[in-house]
Amino acid sequence: MKRLAVIILAVFMMSPTAFAMDVGNVALPDSLMAGEDTLLLNGAGLRKKFIIKVYAGGLYLKQKDADPVKIIDEDAPMAIRMHFIHDGVSSKKLVDAWNKGFMNGTNGNITPIQTEIDQFNAFFTEEAKKDDVYDIIYVPEKGVSVYIKGALKGTVPGLDFKKAVFSIWLGEKPADSKLKEGMLGQ
Repeated sequence: MKRLAVIILAVFMMSPTAFAMDVGNVALPDSLMAGEDTLLLNGAGLRKKFIIKVYAGGLYLKQKDADPVKIIDEDAPMAIRMHFIHDGVSSKKLVDAWNKGFMNGTNGNITPIQTEIDQFNAFFTEEAKKDDVYDIIYVPEKGVSVYIKGALKGTVPGLDFKKAVFSIWLGEKPADSKLKEGMLGQ
């Protein structure tokens, strides 16, 4: 009986169901939780800056979708996971990238959400190191929560802010067009 249990355990541990996708030698999980909802990995890719692989990024939705406008506009649970590959991305570089993404995602009209942007940016105070995991999770009527290495840094309310955040990756002028394609499963 013990031998059978060991064999079953070994098979289970080798099972590929725990991780759905390997991106840049990073295994992204096939699902994440957003409040009470289980989100499924929609797609993933690498965020590159020049030739440097910065992070593996995954988009998680309740059901697969390839329409970026619908995803951005939808008031539904969703998440972005960033698993850093590059060691040493300063908090200043992260905030600068967010700010550029907010400008691109709102066509330069950040005034209505400037307070929310400032609150969001305040969560990023540490340098991102290799294997750090950042989760940006949206739950309707709650807002966008930021988890860094599993610790909740805070939540910013508002659907308009959520739209601006997800536009960073999925908007008309994304941070990385190849990453956008990957997140959309294309």
